[in-house]
Amino acid sequence: MLQKLVITSDHAGFSLKKSLTDYLEGKGFDVLDLGPSTDETSLDYPLKAEQLVSEIKKDPSLKGIAVCGTGIGMSIAVNRYPFIRGALVYNQEAAKLARQHNDANVLCLGGRVTDIETAKVLVDTFLTTDFEGGRHERRVNELGGLK
Repeated sequence: MLQKLVITSDHAGFSLKKSLTDYLEGKGFDVLDLGPSTDETSLDYPLKAEQLVSEIKKDPSLKGIAVCGTGIGMSIAVNRYPFIRGALVYNQEAAKLARQHNDANVLCLGGRVTDIETAKVLVDTFLTTDFEGGRHERRVNELGGLK
């Protein structure tokens, strides 16, 4: 069975989102791309974040990737929802710890500040790292939501 995930961006994150979608599909992932299909129209990241969150709410087993110019806006937008644990990461260690310690279910990236090769490493790390549970589970439970 293919691992399914959902991805979206605003106009500033389009190029990185497109590259990551192609990369992940090439690796055999079932990627639900919520758009946009071009970078020609300005899009508000809160609306794209809400679409991604809606998909995860329907299927809590999904992980998501949200891309905007810096990743900051998407991170703020997705984290408004109690069942989302969005992590803005810029290096591999942060991607790993976001999963291990925080059970993050959305990876937020910045299309203007993260090159594609770095993004691939961050995505691979995020998608292959498991939540450790244990002492971290209590803290994640305190956040509310899925647990």
